[in-house]
Amino acid sequence: MKNLTNLLIKGAMAYALAMHGANAAAQQVALAAEQAPVTAIDILLEPDATMLQRCEANNARLLKVYPKGFALDAAHRPHITMLQCFIRTADLDQVYAPAHKVLAAANVNAMRLEAFKYYYAPGGAVGVAGICAKPTPELIKLQADIIAAVKPFTVETGSIGAFTAPHDDPALDATIIQYVSTFVPKQAGENFNPHVSTGVALKEYLDQILAEPFEPFTFSPAGAAVYQLGPFGTAAKKLKEWDLKP
Repeated sequence: MKNLTNLLIKGAMAYALAMHGANAAAQQVALAAEQAPVTAIDILLEPDATMLQRCEANNARLLKVYPKGFALDAAHRPHITMLQCFIRTADLDQVYAPAHKVLAAANVNAMRLEAFKYYYAPGGAVGVAGICAKPTPELIKLQADIIAAVKPFTVETGSIGAFTAPHDDPALDATIIQYVSTFVPKQAGENFNPHVSTGVALKEYLDQILAEPFEPFTFSPAGAAVYQLGPFGTAAKKLKEWDLKP
C-alpha cells in the first residue's frame, strides 16, 4: 500500500509539473504574440480627379485658419477608408492577396458615388474634416467582404508605434488607437460613413463649415491601396497599390 501511495504521489507531481510547463509555454507564446510588431493599416479607395479638386480646395481653406494641420500630399493621401485595423507586421504580405481578390471582383472603377455633405471627427479641441459620400449597397457589401477577407490576420489593438508617427498630444494618440481598435463595428455596416478627409481645424471653425450649404457632386474611385496609418488617421505610407481597371 505504501508503494502504491508513493507511485500515486509521484504521478500527481509529474502531471502537475507537466501542466505547469505547458501553461508556462502557452503564456510565453501569448506574450510573444502580444509583443510582436504590429502595423496600423488602412485598406482604401483612391478618389478620382473630381473629388481630389474639392479636397484640395477645402484643405487650403483649413490650412489658412489652422496652419498646424496637414497638407494633402504623398504622406497624407486623400482616400475613402474601407477598413482600418491592426495587423501583425509579419503577416502584412498575407493580407494583400485576399484584399485584392475582393476589390478586383467588385468592379470598383464603375462605382458612381455622390458626395453630399461636410463632416468632421472630433479629437480634443480639433477635428479631422472631410467630405462624405452616400453609402451605396455595393459599397457596403465591398466593405463587408474586405473585413471578412482580412479578419484572420487582424489583432485587437496596438500601440502608437503601429503608426508612422505619434501626435504631440498623448490624448490624440489614445483617440486614434481607440478608433482603429473599434473600427469594426463602430465604423462598419450600418455605421459606415464613407468620406475623404481634407484636413484639420479647431472644432468651432468646423462647426461653421457644417452650417454652410453643400453642393452635391458625383465621383468614382480611381484605384485601391493599403497604407500604414499616420497621425490623425492619414494614409501616410503606401504599402501596396492595385490597378483595378478592367
